[in-house]
This record gives sequence, structure tokens and C-alpha cells, in this order.
Amino acid sequence: MKQQSKATRQPERPDAGEALRKTWKNFLQSIPIILGVLLTISLVLTAIPPSALRQLFTGHPVKDPFIGALVGSISSGNPLTSYIFGGELLREGVTLFAVTAFIVSWVTVGVVQLPAEAMMLGKRYALTRNSVSFLMSILVAIVTVILVRWI
Repeated sequence: MKQQSKATRQPERPDAGEALRKTWKNFLQSIPIILGVLLTISLVLTAIPPSALRQLFTGHPVKDPFIGALVGSISSGNPLTSYIFGGELLREGVTLFAVTAFIVSWVTVGVVQLPAEAMMLGKRYALTRNSVSFLMSILVAIVTVILVRWI
């Protein structure tokens, strides 16, 4: 009987049960993160009255995304938590301009991890990537709101 070489062997198919167990484990690991974010949001929204948010975010199509991107850049995080935070900000009257820029910059700009990124990838690259990401978060916010209003 002829043996197959390693190069021509078909890869093993993953077990559906194993995939389900891994997915469940990842879900359980994300619960504390989500709860932490919800508690943080509650604290922030309690400490900052909605009237202050409305004064800061006036609906200006350039100023609001700039402030939103600035806040998102400083408080970087993962996408899942940014959607929760963004939804709460929208509910408190913060403009879609600001929330969109906040979400995009929250995920793409990393002021907190900038020193590590500069050390690993080079200072010039890290600064360029973060600067471009910051500007793009503002542009994406403006274009998104224009498209949402147009549709």
C-alpha cells in the first residue's frame, strides 16, 4: 500500500464541538471586560452631566469629530467596548460626528501604546501611522454622517 507524503495529506477538519467550547470560553472571558466597561461608562456619565456633554459637542461638523477623535485616541480600547460606549454617548445627546470619530480613533490610534509601538516598529513609523489614523478618523466621521443623512 502506498503512503501519502506529508505535503499531499489533507488537513484534519476541526471538531465542531471543540470549536463551540472555545467560542463559549472566549465569551465567558469577555464578560468581565464588558461589565468593567459598563461600570466605567456609568461612572463617567454620572460624573459628567449631559449638559456638559451637550456644551462640549455642539454639532459642529469639524470640531465635534476632532474632539471625539482626541478623546478616543487617548482612551484606546477594543471595538466591542467602543460600540457600547458610543451607544451611551449617543443616548446622552453627543453628536454622531463625535461618536463616529471616537469609535474609529479608539480602535486605530494608540497614544497609550505609542512608546511600545515606536520601540518595536520605529519612531517615524509609529508617529506617521498614528497621525494618519487620527486624521482619517475625523474624515471617516464626517463622511459617515454625510452619507447617513443622505441615505
